[in-house]
Amino acid sequence: MSSTEPLGMTDTAADAGSGALRWAVSAGLMAGGALATAGARRYARARAAARPDPLRNEPFGSLHTDPIVVTANDGVELVVEVEEPEGAPAGAPTVVFLPGFCLPMDCWHFQRRDLRDLGRLVFYDQRAHGRSGRGAPEHATIEQLADDLHSVLQAVAPNGPVVLVGHSLGGMVVMGYADAHPKLFGDRIVGVALLATSPGRLAEMTLGLPAAIVQRLWPVAPTVVNRVATNPLAVRRGMKADRGIGLMITRRLSFGRADAPTSLVRFAGRLLSSTPLDVFAEFFAEFDRHDKEAAIPVFSTCPTLIVAAERDMLTPADHSRAMAHLLPEAELLVLPESGHLVQLEDPEEVNAALRRLLERVRLTAAPTGKRRRPASGSSS
Repeated sequence: MSSTEPLGMTDTAADAGSGALRWAVSAGLMAGGALATAGARRYARARAAARPDPLRNEPFGSLHTDPIVVTANDGVELVVEVEEPEGAPAGAPTVVFLPGFCLPMDCWHFQRRDLRDLGRLVFYDQRAHGRSGRGAPEHATIEQLADDLHSVLQAVAPNGPVVLVGHSLGGMVVMGYADAHPKLFGDRIVGVALLATSPGRLAEMTLGLPAAIVQRLWPVAPTVVNRVATNPLAVRRGMKADRGIGLMITRRLSFGRADAPTSLVRFAGRLLSSTPLDVFAEFFAEFDRHDKEAAIPVFSTCPTLIVAAERDMLTPADHSRAMAHLLPEAELLVLPESGHLVQLEDPEEVNAALRRLLERVRLTAAPTGKRRRPASGSSS
């Protein structure tokens, strides 16, 4: 297990740049090259200097409890933190938050800050992310991450109802868990939230580039990723050479709004840059293999929330709409201005939707202790 401190305590645009590169790599490393022009440099610096920052004093990365170490089935140590608020509603489920790719648990900053009244909240770093340990390369799979989730639940929530909230890769892990343990849903797993995620077909993401170009680049992307991962120092030097470009790439690929607060963009960059490039490379091939569409109907046994971001360049909103088509009783919330890091960019809307989900979970529970079929949710 890594001994690094919780993230969010430093504030450099260089960190934002190194984190942003991971997102650029995911589409073939073309966006970074397209942006690295003299005009883009001047534009990025001028915009950052003129933009107001309402989150300047937000204590990003400071919300933590004492860590709990959970050992996965292959011996990897996973770092888990639990919020145990006083006065939680009787019988309220434990809510488990699963971070996305290259993101530690701090990506749930606003949810952790504002949703403590819902009950017991569990946050953890997925393997090779944040402070959790790293396993063998062949274990960098959705299936292993689903096994890790099972280990976490057995350790910190062995009894009682559970709601799973997954962003991006975290949502894919929830799908993997449904594929491996379908009978737990509707009984043990009483609610699911899938944020900016996809059941598969991730080669369709375009990062704003013409689809024909991306289709040609995608087959060679893993090779490019591996080559970049073998020379991380050169990558970091290149990003540090122009911090304004690094900030611009993070803003472009992680958020939907051009005026996203600079402090928020820098925080996102620090989170993304916390994952080593070689870890990025190990998991990258998994996205081409990921296909859990067959598991989606499992979620019909419990209240489900699907959150999509219309400007998401990494997990297209149409993938969320396709999931909602398979789950007509799920609530589909489409945020028209948001990008991939939807829980950071639109926390009020996301938190309100999570509250609605927990209310649906409460209403679905029958007085006998058994659970009724979930009520239909609204669509946006």
